[in-house]
Amino acid sequence: MKSKEKSNVYKGIAAAPGIAIKPAYLFKKDIEIINNESIADIEEAISSFNEALEKSKNELAKVFSLAVDKLGEKRAALFEAQIMILDDPILIEKIVSRIAEEKMNPEFIVNDEISKYQDLMISSHEPYMKERSQDIEDIKNRIIRNIRKKKWKSRITEEVIVVSESLTPADTVLFSRMKVAGYITNFGGLTSHAAIVARSLDVPAVVGVHDATENIDDDDILIIDGFNGIVIVNPTEEQLNEYKDKLEKLHQLDKELAKLKDKKAITKDGKVINIFANLDLSEELEIIIQNGAEGIGLMRTEQIFQEYESFPSEEQQTKVYTEFAEKLYPLPLTIRAFDIGGDKVLPVDVQEPNPMLGWRGIRFLLDNKELFRSQIRAVLRASKHKNVKFMIPMISSFSEIIRANEIIRECKSELTEEKIIFDNQIEIGIMIEVPSAALLIKDFAAEVDFFSIGTNDLIQYMLAVDRGNDIVNSQYQEFHPAIIRTLDFIIKEANKAGTRVTLCGEMAADFRAIPLLVGLGLDSISVSGAVIPYAKSIIRNLDYSQINEFVADCLKCKTEHEIHEKVNKFYFSNFGDSSHEFYSN
Repeated sequence: MKSKEKSNVYKGIAAAPGIAIKPAYLFKKDIEIINNESIADIEEAISSFNEALEKSKNELAKVFSLAVDKLGEKRAALFEAQIMILDDPILIEKIVSRIAEEKMNPEFIVNDEISKYQDLMISSHEPYMKERSQDIEDIKNRIIRNIRKKKWKSRITEEVIVVSESLTPADTVLFSRMKVAGYITNFGGLTSHAAIVARSLDVPAVVGVHDATENIDDDDILIIDGFNGIVIVNPTEEQLNEYKDKLEKLHQLDKELAKLKDKKAITKDGKVINIFANLDLSEELEIIIQNGAEGIGLMRTEQIFQEYESFPSEEQQTKVYTEFAEKLYPLPLTIRAFDIGGDKVLPVDVQEPNPMLGWRGIRFLLDNKELFRSQIRAVLRASKHKNVKFMIPMISSFSEIIRANEIIRECKSELTEEKIIFDNQIEIGIMIEVPSAALLIKDFAAEVDFFSIGTNDLIQYMLAVDRGNDIVNSQYQEFHPAIIRTLDFIIKEANKAGTRVTLCGEMAADFRAIPLLVGLGLDSISVSGAVIPYAKSIIRNLDYSQINEFVADCLKCKTEHEIHEKVNKFYFSNFGDSSHEFYSN
């Protein structure tokens, strides 16, 4: 038995919501020792490589077929992309020629050649690219395993929580056929494919737990809390009872919340709040509709198209946007322009010393006008039913709005000449994500139809804190006085100008923050589909007229600690027995 740290509670990244209490299953991948041994029979070595290549393709084809059933075609496209790598003639020809020229065993050549691709990805500044290196690792190990005629092994026969250093998407899908109740990994982030697959399969996952495999043994009893990114190893009786109680409450709460689907989010004294949904994956639409969203408040197009080999064409985009608009009709669909750069991978090989302050959002789009135009035209073509809106990210200056509006007008003129039907009155909005945009709200209001506050970036830029940096992320404070006062300023200025404003950042998914946001004067929020019933329940139990004093007190506070205390006191005095603590911080 490994020695355990004094505390049995470990913290990671909450990658997929849910709670499970099950035994641990350590999924250890064989570490293949690659020797650079010379070979005598070149033809046999090349034949062995080719057979392994074909077997790897067949395995991935089976995984792809299973993934289509489990995840839908868009998400399963990842495995098609892996098959395409195995079909890459340049890569295959290079490996074969090196085997022949260097007379080294095929495992060594495969490992050395494919590792070059991995090293490029690992050295990238982009977290997304680093996480994609795991997909390449999967392909490499699969070929080597098949050269050595080994098999993918799993002894799972009962419900377990899988613990591993990392999981490839293929691992996650194959485990889905077994009795897996959760996933815990040492490495990975929210954008890793394994995390995305876990969310799609509705299996709780906590990633980035660093030493999970060192501190957990096979058959240890685990509690995985995918709401808050917590893992408890061999829980005490008190911890076990606490989470058993949470599980029971969660089941009961889900039943109760399901009854709210067709009801409005309206306070006890009649204030109506519109609840929209954020959409990252095509597969989320079903749960969004099922949970009673009033439309899509944020469609992250860069996420929807992330599996494409290159930027989708105008025709491809038109097809996707039209399908979503028609499925939602008459509810609105707010499509955000590609928000690329920063912590999202750029489609070109550009190394930036500080990507978060670099070539991203509207800056990238205005410098790539044809790409921007193809998206605008596609959005306009999908707007014929008049339920589509268009939103531009990372606006920081008035001139960016003017230039974007000019391009939109040009695209409208082209479509008119081409006799293509579109909504000529389509609403155009902007994201408020940087301090300069917050201060210029009054000026911006004359040029746009609506605002959407992106708190994830706004907090980051206001407080100069990289939310992805483990060293300083404790200073990323949504309840910082500067943040609350800035939100108050934005909402008041927008309301004075008669321009609608919503909030689509993760702050709206923090249940404790919802009364404060409503009290600040927001008329709508946009959250992930799973959060909608909980948010609706909170709003329906608020008395709008009684929030004013609470909000006024928060606005006077000088420290985040003071605001935290007031927010927690208000929340738990009103909702302490409602089990919304699943999403507590």
